[in-house]
Amino acid sequence: SKDKTTKLVSNLINYLEDKLAPEITVHGVCVEVFGVGVLITGKSGIGKSETALELIKRGHRLISDDAVILRQIDNKLKASCPELTKHLMEIRGIGILDIKHLYGVGSIRITQFVNLVVELEEWTNGNDYERLGLDEKFVKILDVDIPQVILPVRPGRNIATIIEVAAKNHRQKLLGYNAAQLYNERLIDRIDN
Repeated sequence: SKDKTTKLVSNLINYLEDKLAPEITVHGVCVEVFGVGVLITGKSGIGKSETALELIKRGHRLISDDAVILRQIDNKLKASCPELTKHLMEIRGIGILDIKHLYGVGSIRITQFVNLVVELEEWTNGNDYERLGLDEKFVKILDVDIPQVILPVRPGRNIATIIEVAAKNHRQKLLGYNAAQLYNERLIDRIDN
């Protein structure tokens, strides 16, 4: 190689780490929302692809639809798309869409680290859904704990908007601001006074 030894070794380590990393393929959709890698999961037909399409329409980027390849790299999960479905999305009733051609190259991304898992589930009356955000949930994928939000789906709920807010809220928490904790502190102060 004509590269200097340190550069060559660094490139080889990065290449081998990526190619030899533990890998799993999961059913879901992966999108980048405000720089946050969001893996959308849920039962077949719940609306994962339709939600991702709405997010793409709003300027966010598709990594993979239906099958998401996850590789464990440095205790993080790196998402990518199988070659067969790269830049493609299936919408029931319409068929296969080429997102790159419909929305341009800015609408897709080849890889993205997963920062948040959003599980869509059918709304069930009587279920105790999170209301304050104090109890953080995590899901373990390939020995990596990823923050998880469970969103109940029913008519009238704008899931794309809620996912955008979940991504922004996740970024705020990473930056040290937690609105739920602030609310809890105010509530405790009010009770004490």
